[in-house]
Amino acid sequence: MRDEILAHMHNPGQLEKIYRRNKATFKRAFSCLYPELRGNTLADAWDARLNYESDDINWGKSGELLFIINASLVAFIIAKMPSFLPINEAFFYTRNIGFIIFPALMVYFAWKNRLSVGKIYLIAAATLLASIFINFLPDVKESDTLILSCIHLVLFLWAMLGFAYGGEDSNNVDKRLGYLKYNGDLIVMTTLMLIAGGIMTAVTIGLFKLIGFKIEEVYFKYFGIFGLVAAPIVGTFLTQTNPQLVGKVSPVIARIFSPLVLVMLMIYLSAIVYSGKDPYNDREFLLIFNGLLIGVMAIIFFSVAETSTRAKSQAEVWVLFLLSLVTVLVNGIALSAILFRISEWGIMPNRAAVLGGNVLILINLLLVTTQLFRIISKKAKITVVGHVIAFFLPFYVVWSIIVTFIFPFVFGFK
Repeated sequence: MRDEILAHMHNPGQLEKIYRRNKATFKRAFSCLYPELRGNTLADAWDARLNYESDDINWGKSGELLFIINASLVAFIIAKMPSFLPINEAFFYTRNIGFIIFPALMVYFAWKNRLSVGKIYLIAAATLLASIFINFLPDVKESDTLILSCIHLVLFLWAMLGFAYGGEDSNNVDKRLGYLKYNGDLIVMTTLMLIAGGIMTAVTIGLFKLIGFKIEEVYFKYFGIFGLVAAPIVGTFLTQTNPQLVGKVSPVIARIFSPLVLVMLMIYLSAIVYSGKDPYNDREFLLIFNGLLIGVMAIIFFSVAETSTRAKSQAEVWVLFLLSLVTVLVNGIALSAILFRISEWGIMPNRAAVLGGNVLILINLLLVTTQLFRIISKKAKITVVGHVIAFFLPFYVVWSIIVTFIFPFVFGFK
């Protein structure tokens, strides 16, 4: 979108069309370009317009709002399929949890970005084939490859959603970073909505209990499930039509939690030495260790995505650099523990999947850490970190495809 904006900086009508096509992406791309365009009358006017803070909430066009309502109802029907079809609940939810929300969001962005017919067919075909594949995998009890496929399928569907979010230029760096920022904003918005829904649920159940009605079972069975599946869909609609709602909240959260996570991580690593626990011989501890690694890496990526279009203070860059450095250490410990377990007990599906994931994370973190060091040394700008993150995202997608669709056959559905 940056190239489109630059190409039409002397065409106000065309700029307006680009803006209305995707307001959130336009605002991010323009904010990145504005320092270069400052002084241009049209650019200054757009800057004033985009940074005008209205007290009103934009509820979109009537057709868009109707689409969100229908999408939420379809997601609810999919979530309740085991209730009115002869389908085992455990079988259905373990394999199809991602198909409850992601297809609805894919359709929303395909419609919002006016995707070409070819790209729509590609996304639809990939999603349909993934659904057929996961549901026809043998129902082997205690199958590691089945569990791994179900987990990595969610990552694959997340990638397909990013494909739809990116529009016709999904390989663009700004689109990929915008997708990460959208995920961060969506987490904030969905969490707020679920908290509000939880309060309303408690009040509603309490009020009915006062007059002698116990509605807990019916309420959670229908209204509760509907609220859970509708929250990310409505949250997506709100973040896309009202970028200002969480536009300032997410960067603040990133600023606050980055140094806190850094301190926590350093204390935690020190505590490991005294606890006697180690990931080499304790499988459960290794799993928690890897979960911690993924969580910290996500914080680093979201922090960069949130602020990659503006200058960061030296203190912020130092925090991200130290956090990346410590996370590389954590990753190194986890990776050595995995290699130790493979050398002692042989290769297994779980170990192979975690090994591949950790290698990718380590390479990515090393690249990010190197670029952050260059920024501290004043040899690069913060935008280069965003470019590294955006460049590396497809590697995670490829790995998710390998684990989801190839691992079951390589390891004989074990």
